[in-house]
Amino acid sequence: MTRSIYLDNAATSFPKPESVYRAVDHALRHIGANPGRGGHRPTLEAGRLLFEVRESVAQFFHVTDPERIAFTSGATEAINIALFGLVRPGDRVVTSSMEHNAVTRPLRMLQERGVQVVKVPADARGFLHPAAVREACSEPTRMVVLTHCSNVTGTVEPIEEIGPWCRREGILFLVDAAQSAGLFPLNVESMGIDLLAVPGHKGLMGPPGTGCLYVRPGLNPLPLMYGGTGAHSHSDLPPLQMPESLESGTLNTPGLAGLKAGLDFLLTQGTAVRSHESALMEQLIDGLRSIDEVELYGPLDPLFHGGVLSFNLAGRDPSEIGFLLDHQHGISVRVGLHCAPDAHRTIGTFPRGTVRVSPGYFNTPEEIDYFIASVASLASHP
Repeated sequence: MTRSIYLDNAATSFPKPESVYRAVDHALRHIGANPGRGGHRPTLEAGRLLFEVRESVAQFFHVTDPERIAFTSGATEAINIALFGLVRPGDRVVTSSMEHNAVTRPLRMLQERGVQVVKVPADARGFLHPAAVREACSEPTRMVVLTHCSNVTGTVEPIEEIGPWCRREGILFLVDAAQSAGLFPLNVESMGIDLLAVPGHKGLMGPPGTGCLYVRPGLNPLPLMYGGTGAHSHSDLPPLQMPESLESGTLNTPGLAGLKAGLDFLLTQGTAVRSHESALMEQLIDGLRSIDEVELYGPLDPLFHGGVLSFNLAGRDPSEIGFLLDHQHGISVRVGLHCAPDAHRTIGTFPRGTVRVSPGYFNTPEEIDYFIASVASLASHP
């Protein structure tokens, strides 16, 4: 076995653009200081870098004030800040049956503290109907929390319809963009998004350990962590203003330098990333549908599909298929429940799970052809 094909970009995109590697290396070697800690030239240079990253993130998501962007270690931390920082005992939160555990588990902990959580069921393809969300909000509701794109089925949810309705009704709208940021356009204003949780290491092409939370003006979540921020050092109380209020401790400056390089790469590519990944997804769906033993989940139209496709081979354990793809064919995929058990209950694959394949911008049609041929080979040799 000499091939090595990576098809697990929904977990972490790989490889990164060469500019990302260079940016991280440069920051580690030449920008070693803590941003905002002192007045010497190295720390000022680090501060300028973070300012530029914040501006790039704001431009990418159509945020008018870059100061409303708080850097985090990823989407999970961003979601936790939004939920624990704004939801109180007695509040009511509406979510869906397609959420990742990054949403489900914090909500379960909030339930233990007296928060009412309502899960709106999606259909068998993972689609969430806006009318069902509106009906679930017929009682006073503090927040609606939804994934934009399922990490199990790739189903793209209609947040552009749900968000503006929530805004008109005075309901906070938190979007988990873990599988959509970098692949689909996201405009926090036109989509009515009050809180946007974004990882840096997936579609944005940045390094692990990076991400951000956008917070709409007028909202002030309580911090998840308390500590040094470099500002208001005279007080034992945290600063009240964004983003310092949510950024205690030393930020990951080299990682954020890489995130900026990833964003710059995406901005130069324009719609080419989505077009390429959509073409690969169409190729995947068509190829796997031609194999009789394959069971596909989620939408079959690439227009309603993100960068994730789940499937099984009839009568076979997904763990076996993933092992054989890796060890016999040199293909990396993910198997199991993908940290989203409710989604698998929704599509009927719990507790078995699925084989998940997620191509990225640097995969080729030839690699997808090889993957399809490999699955066909496994299907013909039970």
